[in-house]
Amino acid sequence: MSHTSFEPRNERHNTGRNRKKSYKKKSFAQELVSTFLYIIVITGIFVAIRTFLFAPVSVEGDSMNPTLEHEDRLLLNKVSSIDRFDIVVFPAPEDPDKQYIKRVIGIPGDEISYRDQVLYLNGRPVEEAYVDLSQESDEVAAYYNSDFSLQTLEVVEGVERVPEGSYFVMGDNRVNSRDSRSFGFIDIDSVIGETSLRIWPIDRIGGLD
Repeated sequence: MSHTSFEPRNERHNTGRNRKKSYKKKSFAQELVSTFLYIIVITGIFVAIRTFLFAPVSVEGDSMNPTLEHEDRLLLNKVSSIDRFDIVVFPAPEDPDKQYIKRVIGIPGDEISYRDQVLYLNGRPVEEAYVDLSQESDEVAAYYNSDFSLQTLEVVEGVERVPEGSYFVMGDNRVNSRDSRSFGFIDIDSVIGETSLRIWPIDRIGGLD
């Protein structure tokens, strides 16, 4: 006489439920790992972009008025080529923990002089539309933005032209800017990046030109 073994109904159902629960736990673990890896990848991309390509910077002080105002926020481009009149960010020569924002006036090989509130590059006058001295008296402008040439600036040791590997930088607010007139040339390799886009405040978003 043959015997057939029957599995109790409740045990059959429990086994199915256990398999279902096990499947759900595995699926949740996979989702958790996938989410974690996604976060790592996105964070890595963000860090790479901020480190090597672009980064926000904030303006402190008035040395770049009227082009830039205190607490303006800019987008810094770390891979852009740099030319005369570009605005750059670099460590303050006297305090590397600080950063300065200035305008490149002279590149290697340039001869620079300043006479009667006019900039001369390689002997030719340059119209600086970004400089506004209309609110300053002639006496103040002459005192704080006095005539100079590279040969007469002691801080650059009287060289005739901007040396290789260096920039000469100045702030647009010529009567209130600590720049190459006081600390000399900056090293090209010290420049963190160039900026031409304001991203804050919202009513002034746009290109700096």
